[in-house]
Amino acid sequence: MIKFKKLGLSDNILNVLKTQRISEPTPIQEQSITLINNGNDIIAESQTGTGKTLAFLLPMFENMSPAVNTIQGLIVTPTRELAIQITQEAVKLKKAKDLNILAAYGGKDIKSQLKKLKGNIHLVIATPGRLLDHLNRKTINLNNLKTLVLDEADQMLLMGFKNEVRSIISHTPKNRQTLCFSATINSEVKKLAYKNMRDPKLVIIEKEEITLKNIKQVLIETTDRRKQEDLCKILDEENPFMAIIFCRTKRRVDKLEEALHQKGYNCEKLHGGITQSKRERIMKSFKKLEIQYLIATDVAARGLDITGVTHVFNYDIPENAESYIHRIGRTGRAGEKGSTFLFAAPKDEHTLNLIEKGIKFKIPRKY
Repeated sequence: MIKFKKLGLSDNILNVLKTQRISEPTPIQEQSITLINNGNDIIAESQTGTGKTLAFLLPMFENMSPAVNTIQGLIVTPTRELAIQITQEAVKLKKAKDLNILAAYGGKDIKSQLKKLKGNIHLVIATPGRLLDHLNRKTINLNNLKTLVLDEADQMLLMGFKNEVRSIISHTPKNRQTLCFSATINSEVKKLAYKNMRDPKLVIIEKEEITLKNIKQVLIETTDRRKQEDLCKILDEENPFMAIIFCRTKRRVDKLEEALHQKGYNCEKLHGGITQSKRERIMKSFKKLEIQYLIATDVAARGLDITGVTHVFNYDIPENAESYIHRIGRTGRAGEKGSTFLFAAPKDEHTLNLIEKGIKFKIPRKY
């Protein structure tokens, strides 16, 4: 806890971290917390699974007051899953400081959100669409906002939220603190950030090795016709404790889930076409180890922090190295070992070369 203490965190927060058995800050936390505590705007680049959420939540909790009856903190994130996950982390910190938290995302009953807003809210965690809905209804007032966090900013821009983000920022005071966290800081993210920030400090945590060093990677050379059979063969050989199988589209997820179900595998699917309440139910079951295989699209699994995933299967090849790193980063977390299998047909050769070039590693072939 000494390192956390040096970052200027209060005893109440240190005690909560202790009960969660978090004793050492991750590199992104170590480099960001003091800067944020000192009022700096920051642009932070660090991969999924490196502790970004606490890197902004801890100093935000330090700097907010339950005695002030206004929204002091706003976290905007691209997906409902990520909003739920950040909310769960924030709720754990309420033991240190009793702040009122509102999670505002699509698929959740807006009436209950409106009812909650009549009370006193200090921190809002939201997806862009639902937040704008509240801003347009004038049910959320950001006039006294102290800190704005854009989480997974790269993904928000990819998902076409650029105009929404711009509109949200226009509802916030000019003197707010802005924190931009992202797995990759490309020129688009930088442009968005610099336009809306005051002399931001850059925090960059080196990538690849963080995610890749604990992960055994294997390439399965296959054909489209043989792919399903090869997958089942590997699943039977490996019999993973807990695994995620990635497909490129919702339709591919549906098809594979149906096929594996018929073969008797304990699996569930996760994609944007499934209702929010069902997605939450599936995630709960997966975390409780009631489901062995989660078959998912990239967007549905983005930012999901699930401990215990031992295997990742890239049933469909990801489109680039960055996407590949995001996917396989679901395993090999917190010092644990992980295994990943990438299925590639001859038509995937060009993409495979780009991925191997991007990760500076030739993935060992199985056969």
